[in-house]
Amino acid sequence: MTDPGSDRAEIERRARLTAARLYLVCPPTPGLPALLRSAIAGGVDIVQLRDKHLSDDELAASAGAASSLCEQLGALLIVNDRPLVAREAGADGVHVGQDDMDVAEVRALLGPDMLIGLSTHAPAEIDAADPAVVDYIGVGPIHQTPTKPGRPAVGLELIRYAASHARVPFFAIGGLRADNLTEALDAGASRVCVLRAIAAAEDPETAARALSEQLAARPPRPLGSFS
Repeated sequence: MTDPGSDRAEIERRARLTAARLYLVCPPTPGLPALLRSAIAGGVDIVQLRDKHLSDDELAASAGAASSLCEQLGALLIVNDRPLVAREAGADGVHVGQDDMDVAEVRALLGPDMLIGLSTHAPAEIDAADPAVVDYIGVGPIHQTPTKPGRPAVGLELIRYAASHARVPFFAIGGLRADNLTEALDAGASRVCVLRAIAAAEDPETAARALSEQLAARPPRPLGSFS
């Protein structure tokens, strides 16, 4: 027998994911609460906590606090790479890369109610993202970015491919800023993921609002509708 509360959480999370346009990736720094308050006030819908070096216990503590704050402020909280930490912290989901744990294994660990995101860097990876397992994909890096050293930029063409072929919502990622967002939107992106454009900004709320307003001016496209 399924838990009605779990079913409601699953439905609500996926509805909020579908409506989300602006996604922030950030590390769990001491200034994280202030950053989250500013960024979410400016229009961030999803926050991903990412740190490859913290222990599971340390990351779980940061993620638990961030999860509570994001819930209070109305944003989804995703943990990068570590599904068990995401579950322990009460996060909304986990994001994994192509070289991390297989998404089917992640789904088996987390069950149906948590979100799973997957990074994609090529058309074949977009095609392989199974909607029965994966809730959204990241597409990129669109531009070269120091947060992904050694990962070549894929350019706007992969956005065009995702806009025509992705079977789940996709977030364009990689070097996107307010001054180059238009070309990504013209290529077919409806949702974007950023790190430095907000987290490194002098005023994160203003930076987030500049991105959010550009996104709001472009209604999201139905999956597979771009041509």
